[in-house]
Amino acid sequence: LELAGHTFGVANAPVNLVERVEIYRGVVPLRFGADALGGAVNLVTDRDTRGSRASASYQVGSFGTYRLTLSARHTHEPSGLFARASGFLDRAKNDYPIDVMALDPESGRLSPARARRFHDGYLAAGADAEVGVVRRPWADRLLLRGFYVAHDKEVQHGAVVDTRDGGVVSPPFGEVAFGRQTGGALLRYAQPFFGKVRLDALAGYSYVRTPFLDVARCTYDWSGRCVERPYRGEIEDTANDQSVHQHTAFARINAAWSPAPGHLLRFGLSPTRTTRAGRNRAVAEPEKDPLTAKRDLWSGVAGVEHEAMPLDGRLANIAFAKVYLQGVRTREILPSGLLGDVDRTIRRMGAGDSLRFRFTDALYAKASYEYATRLPTPDELFGDGGLVVWNLHLDPEVSHNVNLGVTLERAETAAGQLRLGANGFGRFTEGLITLRRHLGYSKYGNTLSARSVGVESTAGWTSPGDWLSLDGHVTWQDFREGSTGARIQNQPYLFGGVSARAQWPGIAARGDVLSLTWYADYVHAFLVGPEDHGDSRSKAEIPSQLVHTLALTYLVERGGRTVSSTVEVQNLTDEKAFSFYGIQRPGRAAYAKLTLSL
Repeated sequence: LELAGHTFGVANAPVNLVERVEIYRGVVPLRFGADALGGAVNLVTDRDTRGSRASASYQVGSFGTYRLTLSARHTHEPSGLFARASGFLDRAKNDYPIDVMALDPESGRLSPARARRFHDGYLAAGADAEVGVVRRPWADRLLLRGFYVAHDKEVQHGAVVDTRDGGVVSPPFGEVAFGRQTGGALLRYAQPFFGKVRLDALAGYSYVRTPFLDVARCTYDWSGRCVERPYRGEIEDTANDQSVHQHTAFARINAAWSPAPGHLLRFGLSPTRTTRAGRNRAVAEPEKDPLTAKRDLWSGVAGVEHEAMPLDGRLANIAFAKVYLQGVRTREILPSGLLGDVDRTIRRMGAGDSLRFRFTDALYAKASYEYATRLPTPDELFGDGGLVVWNLHLDPEVSHNVNLGVTLERAETAAGQLRLGANGFGRFTEGLITLRRHLGYSKYGNTLSARSVGVESTAGWTSPGDWLSLDGHVTWQDFREGSTGARIQNQPYLFGGVSARAQWPGIAARGDVLSLTWYADYVHAFLVGPEDHGDSRSKAEIPSQLVHTLALTYLVERGGRTVSSTVEVQNLTDEKAFSFYGIQRPGRAAYAKLTLSL
């Protein structure tokens, strides 16, 4: 996602531009990149390259939310010429009410109050265009994509907030701002050779500019009132007016060869080179500005994988090995205030095996083990250019990962379709990388050792005729530090959810579908801070949460054209909900969405 312009992750990727989401647990297939480990979420965009298609969607909702997406594609079949373009606009004020502890002007004491978030809005926009050829004798796909995405975000507070008696105590920020503009290009080539070899290659370049501004001479309260002070900077007693520039060149090369029936060899290579530099204009002397130091990071992961499928494919075994390389060259600020050199190189090996046995077409069991390394990312090493600062001596994670599960997928019975799954997992890590969050600036660091064991299960049923679908999932995990046995902070240990969808096809005319969907997500209570620090009676706890969502959708299809309209109410019961870090989330919110596909 980052290399394609969506630098703020899955949450900010336009949903309408995603065809489906695939979730992989345990060992991840090498085709998703030699650097993938421990499971993956694969966002599958529209891969269809036949004919012409266009779509548009518009959403409006609570707290000043507006979202617009547009996309179109066309293929000239005789020549194989292909073109596709898409764009999106995303805006929200995020001015929802929260519970705070406000200063009573008469008594001079803090008392519970309700206040609206007033500096938490964002604006995001982006566009991309893709041209090339498909289904030619010399190229199954040869596509060039260019993209540009811009995000501007107001910052209301740091990564965590102080709370007391259920209300926020720490003062808000009123002028801190953070942004990111990303542009780049991707070249993709895919082609089978000699009937037994297939090559998939991707190469690209991206440029990212990250401005960050904290120069206010105010201390704000939750009413938005400014109290002037003699120094600049809300986060700390130091101003920041900085801009960071990052250049990244990368490639993802995957080759597959079938030397014999039932055997497949895959080779993967994922090199990446990132350079970064910047300037904080609030630092008068450039030689004392750590942002001026050129950051140079190169990473490379290579892997080889053998898949055997004996017993007519009922048994599948994937064995693999990987090599991890990373080098960091930069300068850091010394106790003297001047800059000194940093030059680090990391070399690691990894290996694993995944075994799957299919008892029937619908029932299979799977077991996997992987000894893996997770290399630090540029943002983890060098900071994100905003509230996350650098840790140039961050070490990679090294882990042993095991998974064991059984799955019943799409089993057709007289009573309908059944789906069941149960999976046990364990992850034993040295040097776990976690974000050490603070009221102001945060930093990534290593936990000496950690272990995570747990079980997760899913169940689903769809009635004959697809009138009704029921699904549920639950996860229990025990995630603890290896040295102290204390739970890893801000990680729930029990959570799950259920959903039900009822639909009525042909309700007004053939091709029309009315559907009603209900979701409920539950997170059990857990501690916000470290379990092994302080008196347990005084520790802040995130209470148990049960959040309901209800959505009503009407879809009309006529001659290959579809129009759908959705009305959704999130947090239907207005439950007081929080993020894993204690940030209060919106209460009840309503959204309406219209989608047109041609």
